[in-house]
Amino acid sequence: MGRPEQYLSVSIARQQLSLVVDQEVCQVYSVSTAKNGAGEQMGSECTPTGWHSIRAKIGSGEALNSVFIGRRITGEIYSSRLKAQYPQRDWILTRILWLGGLEAGKNRYGKVDSTWRYIYIHGCPDELMTGVPASHGCIRMKNKDVADLFDQVSAGLKVLIE
Repeated sequence: MGRPEQYLSVSIARQQLSLVVDQEVCQVYSVSTAKNGAGEQMGSECTPTGWHSIRAKIGSGEALNSVFIGRRITGEIYSSRLKAQYPQRDWILTRILWLGGLEAGKNRYGKVDSTWRYIYIHGCPDELMTGVPASHGCIRMKNKDVADLFDQVSAGLKVLIE
């Protein structure tokens, strides 16, 4: 697949997400990818590689640190008190960019399908953004950053994860 005019590039090695327009990097954000590294298998808790697209944008207009469960807003706002109340939650905050794989057999269909693995670019508690891979497969961002990115991209935008 050739490189589109505008796309997102996620570097697992550098823990960075770049917005690329006309082959120029316009914006760079710090991210946290999977603690288990790169991989496509269902249940692996790895970040899938290859070409994806944004299949859905969720959370437009919600407050920073808004909590989502199952892609639905809960009405909660993340805080240290809420964290203490629910210590086992994998926090999905502020915005969700739900990814779908574009490469059959690699990240689409069957046991490697990124959509059905619920792979997102999403906000997380800012204190978890340490530049170290720590997620369960998703691409985590600071809340202000994911809100900013969300406003700059459209559903259907291509995303290259490598």
